[in-house]
Amino acid sequence: MERPIHRFSDLFKQLGLQADDAGIASFLTLHAPLPGGVALEDAPFWTVAQATLLREEILRDADWAEVVDQLNEALRAKK
Repeated sequence: MERPIHRFSDLFKQLGLQADDAGIASFLTLHAPLPGGVALEDAPFWTVAQATLLREEILRDADWAEVVDQLNEALRAKK
């Protein structure tokens, strides 16, 4: 399996979020677990721009799609 083009922290930067380990951990602690019936891009904590980015990357199966999937899994993990 090839390594992803983008790192998890890169996605946080792209979303305009704090991208260091502490910032990522804090974000995940604050927002997880995301309910099963809510699509990642429809979560209430995203801005319109963030939700659009996530939606487009998933739909296009773009090079960000793998780390978007990682974010989705991380937000669905039980605390």
